[in-house]
Amino acid sequence: MAATLTDVARRAGVSVATASRAFGEPDRLAAATRERVLVAAGELGYANPQAGTARRTIGVVFPDVANPVYATTLKAIQGQAWHGRHRTVVFDADEDPRREREQIERARELDGMLLCSPRLPDDDVLQLVGSTPCVVVNRLIEPLPSVLMDTEHGPTQAVEHLAALGHDHIAYASGPRGSWADVRRADAIARACERHGIRLTRLSHHAASIQGGRAAAAPASASGATAVIAYNDLVALGVEAGMSEMGIACPDDVSIVGIDDIDLAGAVTPGLTTVRMPIDRCGALAVDLLLQALTGGAAPETVTLNSQLIVRSSTAAPAGR
Repeated sequence: MAATLTDVARRAGVSVATASRAFGEPDRLAAATRERVLVAAGELGYANPQAGTARRTIGVVFPDVANPVYATTLKAIQGQAWHGRHRTVVFDADEDPRREREQIERARELDGMLLCSPRLPDDDVLQLVGSTPCVVVNRLIEPLPSVLMDTEHGPTQAVEHLAALGHDHIAYASGPRGSWADVRRADAIARACERHGIRLTRLSHHAASIQGGRAAAAPASASGATAVIAYNDLVALGVEAGMSEMGIACPDDVSIVGIDDIDLAGAVTPGLTTVRMPIDRCGALAVDLLLQALTGGAAPETVTLNSQLIVRSSTAAPAGR
């Protein structure tokens, strides 16, 4: 069986993301690290999917290209594809399942496709993809290869951080209905809350946008929770804006935590405490796995990249503590 990128990473003693960077973004690695990866690749007979590959046309399907997370993912995908001068065609489903179905049907006419956070049920996605080489980003749909961003460690850290501050009631502001990541983030938060004896209120689903967060602000306030963890940074910022309009200050009256760590999270006041997701690496690695499939290499694997809590000024001890 031909060596995979995971095999190279294991032999070199680095992460899969670092091994991928050695081939696609070598300037971002220390020379010694890159050399270790290349030596491991040579020993295993691993073929860089970018090297000597015919130019391909890759379809990339997004739920909403206006979301900065997907914009960052797209930039990473296009940057990685550029190394082999591959062409990308972008499809925007606009959070509409019917439109997503049509976009996947169009994308499967190309050489291969990347499906970023698809909303359709697993069976529908598998039927639509058919035999077209495909890698799924930020969702697990077996047996398709996937690049996942961890939904357990970072959200659990967020609960532990709030527990340490003294919060005993947390609200979770859910994202779009049908989001694979939303279900798993909510479950991870629920398990962590149970371990720490924290009451959890799950709010109803809202759009993954600032407007969606504004809509969640009133029910979050009515729940009596002293802290809110949001599906993503945009929802978190919307919750903060909506509560501010109600005279509720962050973090004096309520602590707020986002997920993703988009650029805006560190630029607002107060700075948003958030779970940093490896968005750019996720997109670049997905291209590598797809090219591996397109060049007839070993079957691409599913890879999970780590998440990490970044503490800023939007979280504090609850009033009276």
